[in-house]
Amino acid sequence: RLGSVVAYFTSAKFLLYLGHALSTWGDRMWHFAVSVFLVELYGNSLLLTAVYGLVVAGSVLLLGAIIGDWVDKNSRLKVAQTSLVVQNASVILCGIILMIIFLFKAQLLTLYHGWLLTMCYILVITIANIANLASTATAITIQRDWIVVVAGEDRSKLADMNATIRRIDQLTNILAPMAVGQIMTFGSPMIGCGFISGWNLMSMCVEYLLLWKVYQKTPTLALKSAKVEESELKQLNVKKESDVKPAEGVQLIVEKDATGFEPQQEKEIGCAARIAEPFITFRDGWVAYYNQPVFLAGLGLAFLYMTVLGFDCITTGYAYTQGLSGSVLSLLMGASAVTGIMGTVAFTWLRRKCGLVRTGLISGAAQFACLVLCAVSVFMPGSPLDLTVSPFADISARLFESEPLPTIASPEHQPEMVFPTGMPNLLNGSTTPADSDPEMSPEPVPLISVSLLFAGVIAARVGLWSFDLTVTQLLQENVVESERGIINGVQNSMNYLLDLLHFIMVILAPNPEAFGLLVLISVSFVAMGHIMYFRFAQKSLGKQLFVCCTPDPKAVSDSSPPGNTSTV
Repeated sequence: RLGSVVAYFTSAKFLLYLGHALSTWGDRMWHFAVSVFLVELYGNSLLLTAVYGLVVAGSVLLLGAIIGDWVDKNSRLKVAQTSLVVQNASVILCGIILMIIFLFKAQLLTLYHGWLLTMCYILVITIANIANLASTATAITIQRDWIVVVAGEDRSKLADMNATIRRIDQLTNILAPMAVGQIMTFGSPMIGCGFISGWNLMSMCVEYLLLWKVYQKTPTLALKSAKVEESELKQLNVKKESDVKPAEGVQLIVEKDATGFEPQQEKEIGCAARIAEPFITFRDGWVAYYNQPVFLAGLGLAFLYMTVLGFDCITTGYAYTQGLSGSVLSLLMGASAVTGIMGTVAFTWLRRKCGLVRTGLISGAAQFACLVLCAVSVFMPGSPLDLTVSPFADISARLFESEPLPTIASPEHQPEMVFPTGMPNLLNGSTTPADSDPEMSPEPVPLISVSLLFAGVIAARVGLWSFDLTVTQLLQENVVESERGIINGVQNSMNYLLDLLHFIMVILAPNPEAFGLLVLISVSFVAMGHIMYFRFAQKSLGKQLFVCCTPDPKAVSDSSPPGNTSTV
């Protein structure tokens, strides 16, 4: 028994879990802290945080395919180690720069009319964006490639590993921000920067060692499908000639390399080709994604990102306007983490009972059924929905204000974040005083609407995470090894695109009176995403779609869509 315990704790699977836990913990601490740091630095305004979010989303959207292609074209160990070092080094550098800004902000404001401080802000956002891109590369190579190789041909083991990875994500999503938040509350933002920089330095060394140990314990990680001459994706738009055999095609390439004329041509067009290569990779990556048999399943997952029904800053801010306190919200976030973990357990059980594709159908139906509560909450007592109020009224008022906009160089003119009466200011712990006259105090808002909203959001996490794991494993099993990186890179781009659209939707309708409309739009997008997945499942299973199968020795006999043609 002791030997089996030791064998597990020294296995490649456990070492992979440990490395992912360290990486995710550092990521969650940094993502939470950098937003707070940017708000703190810019006079309690959300401007820098919004710019940072826009830059991050836009970068992954544009560079996702290119990052994935780089993952495909290089050895697994090189990709994992390079992305790990770049990510952690960027966070450490960002932490040092932020510490300098916190220490010398007053002096930086006086130099070059504040432009030096502005350049520091730009530098922080740029380096933080590089860290996020490196984190994207790490996620693609570890969660979409290494985990498949470590699991081998055992798809049940792959499902269990995917579920464990998601459980680690759920726990770190709650615990890591709490830990760094306590440090920043009882210490200072500067101490928080120093702690995060030190953590990433130590974590980088440990993760580097763990990656090396996993690589040593799994010899198949050293074997990777090589792309012949040029990337295989560049041939997607070229019609293959039926009379050329694979062996003859390889022979032709060898013969071209043996001549002196062909390389000369390549040298002449080398410069233009290098300039055009990122654009070609971007195009070919999206074409390859479109031609995947699991295209509709991936697109359905991306549509779930177009929603305000999650525990992000938007829904949290709305909850504050409805009278929920910070302590209640923290409990609700904890409950959402518990239901998310329940979703990972449900995924493994459903997959064994009904197969992978049907698990996605059941999970999607469960999520949508729970979100119906959110749609109902829009019309319940306490809902601020008022369609007579123009959603663009707030934007119009701001655009046509006669007062000039404040400049970044002047701290006394930096915009202050306005909190509703009686609402706690999370940045400094103060509370906006209510009117001293009791007759003027606003009536308490009924909690029926907001209670139904969060009940639906929390309950839907079970179906959401089970569905997410289903699509993740479909991509792992049905995308060829040589294209795993670029396809998952494009999938990340799709996710960020829909996430970006949901932020734009909120910017266009920021008033609480319009939040109910955003809820209805979000539920509609979730429904469209699951309709796309239903269409994928229908093509995959045909007449056997609604036949729930008994446990299968092979575990996932229904998880491979027929053929390699497009589903559209």
